[in-house]
Amino acid sequence: MQVTVVEVGPRDGLQNEPSVLPPGVRAELCNRLASTGIPKIEVASFVSPSRVPQMAGAEDVVSALDVRYSTVYAGLVLNEKGYDRLHAVGLKEVHFAFAATETFNRRNQNSSVEESLAVAERIIARAHADGIRATITIGASFGCPFEGRVDPGRVLAFAERLVAAGADEIVFADTIGVAVPKQVRHLVREGVRLGRPIGVHLHNTRNTGLANAYVAMEEGASVFDASVGGIGGCPFAPRAAGNIATEDLVYMLDGEGIETGIDLDGLIAVARWLEEVLGHPLPGQVYRAGRFMAVSR
Repeated sequence: MQVTVVEVGPRDGLQNEPSVLPPGVRAELCNRLASTGIPKIEVASFVSPSRVPQMAGAEDVVSALDVRYSTVYAGLVLNEKGYDRLHAVGLKEVHFAFAATETFNRRNQNSSVEESLAVAERIIARAHADGIRATITIGASFGCPFEGRVDPGRVLAFAERLVAAGADEIVFADTIGVAVPKQVRHLVREGVRLGRPIGVHLHNTRNTGLANAYVAMEEGASVFDASVGGIGGCPFAPRAAGNIATEDLVYMLDGEGIETGIDLDGLIAVARWLEEVLGHPLPGQVYRAGRFMAVSR
């Protein structure tokens, strides 16, 4: 079995940090991550800097990348204006995200869910016409900070509509880290039946992130978002703390014999560098403990 690890630290990770890193430093983070063999990196979010100042200068980040042809560089957009910016800088993969509940989606994107679905359909069509791959992320797939538990049938109906529109990949996001394995197992199992690659974007807010990743893998998820050092969260979701740490995920996958193509030691080194840059310990655990080395007796 082979899975794709998508590094979202430069976007989802940094957007929840109190400090705003300049584009050059954010590009350096992407370059360091690419050097570890990570196959796909979400390098920036093409959103208004007045809403998310940590993502200002997305174009400058892209222009400073030391592009490796073995790495896919993607960007997040929330509307067609963002897509225009992403297309202009030449990225070949667009990630469009919206929330599964009305309250959260309006707070995050100032749109109804139906409006966001219509935008997603238009972006999918435009992306394919432009030769760009389109991944759609359904945020708050398991729970909403404003409306509570989310009906999985609602989420699957959205996924089915997006697959019909031609989405290349569907990602179920546990934006606020409330999911437990039983929920993840059900949603991924049913999602896989739609015939498109299914991914998960898991937060570790309540320490269930890796358990959820494991059952997602068992049920056929092939794409796993993660953030170096476990940094991240959503600025518009109360108490939405960090993502699952990329190095923690890779450690688990390596131990299970799952091929990732990622240099774990190199990834740990990136997390330690980022800790110095941000000036505080990161939530991840493997970067502090290191790789396990069996002692011969």
